[in-house]
Amino acid sequence: MPDRERSPIRWIDVLSLIFLGGLALLPPVLEIHKQLVLVAIVVFQLLEGRLIASLPRRGHAYSMLIKILLSTLLLEHTGQTGINSSYYPIYFLPVVSAAIFYGPLGALLWTAIASLAYVSLLIPALQQYELTASGASTLTTRVLFFFIAAILVNRFVMENRRQVQRLQVLSEKLEETNRQLLQAEAEARRAERLAALGQLTAGLAHEIRNPLGVIKGSAEMLSQKMQGVQPLTAELASYILSEVNRLNGLVARFLDFARPSRLELRPEHISEIVDRALELVRAQFPEAKVAVERQYARDLPEIQADRQLCEQVFVNLITNAFQAMDGQDGTLRLTIAQQNSAGEPGVLVTVEDSGPGVPPELREQIFNPFFTSKKEGMGLGLSIVAKIVDDHRGSIHLDPESQQGARIRVFLPNAPRV
Repeated sequence: MPDRERSPIRWIDVLSLIFLGGLALLPPVLEIHKQLVLVAIVVFQLLEGRLIASLPRRGHAYSMLIKILLSTLLLEHTGQTGINSSYYPIYFLPVVSAAIFYGPLGALLWTAIASLAYVSLLIPALQQYELTASGASTLTTRVLFFFIAAILVNRFVMENRRQVQRLQVLSEKLEETNRQLLQAEAEARRAERLAALGQLTAGLAHEIRNPLGVIKGSAEMLSQKMQGVQPLTAELASYILSEVNRLNGLVARFLDFARPSRLELRPEHISEIVDRALELVRAQFPEAKVAVERQYARDLPEIQADRQLCEQVFVNLITNAFQAMDGQDGTLRLTIAQQNSAGEPGVLVTVEDSGPGVPPELREQIFNPFFTSKKEGMGLGLSIVAKIVDDHRGSIHLDPESQQGARIRVFLPNAPRV
């Protein structure tokens, strides 16, 4: 790619050398000053890009002044009087450059300056000759052609710039569409995995629950009867009972994950739900040294949501953030703003922490069931969160551009207007 980008510049440089070399072979061939000026023009054409790159603000202006100066010097050394030199078209060099570098007004201004430089050659000529009507007409015609060339080239350049801007806008829209498509594909794959796993989990959980109930009842009876007779047996029975309760809790989580959600949708204020979730998490971590920053937009619209399930979503996300910053002075940022997703208006809630973040190789897996980076846990928390958000016709994803900590964005659609 870089070679292709440099290739047009090289061809232009070669063509410039050829055409300017042709001028060097035209009379007056033995005029040393003419040849030196042509060499200077060639050298400047080769170095002009570096001048503009090194001086981005003033480089174009300096380039225009140098071209006008060299053009004027060339005419002074190629005729008895500079104004009568047949090399006057050299002024098209700064005129066309101005049309390329600047907008319409800038192109006209620099064309006027180049024209004044050309007309200034008339001053020494008038000391020897008279300006006839024919000469004035010729001079005016040449100057008008300078302006016509500037206008035509600038019009073409401006239209080309507009086309480039349109293509850039289309490219950005296409890139955004591709990003949304990839995200939708990832969410669809996750939904398929969740659906298949949900069906398996539901059947397996029901089959496990029945024998667990029998074991639990038997352990309770055994613990009660052996309490005073055989303490060791009663203690072992209590172990069985506690483990059965733990398994029951695990099965209940499986069923929550597999069971179709029965949403009780009502118009709700998302800021109230997020604040309530924050209060619940703070109560769980009373000694946590976490500073909370809220950035809620004003006049947020209501969303159509199941309040209890949405609280569960943000309790889980905020809990994960607190746990990620455990043992350090962290910062939790909660941001709520209006947002459009796939043309649908809604609100975007961002939960961002200053913890260690999620390694890049694990970012695609955090919403998968049974995936967890914690020593304790079943890996269903974020899967259930994603399922609840999907049931609300929303979306959730981990921001891959987060430089520090984890930044999770949850989009929920607005409540329909009545």
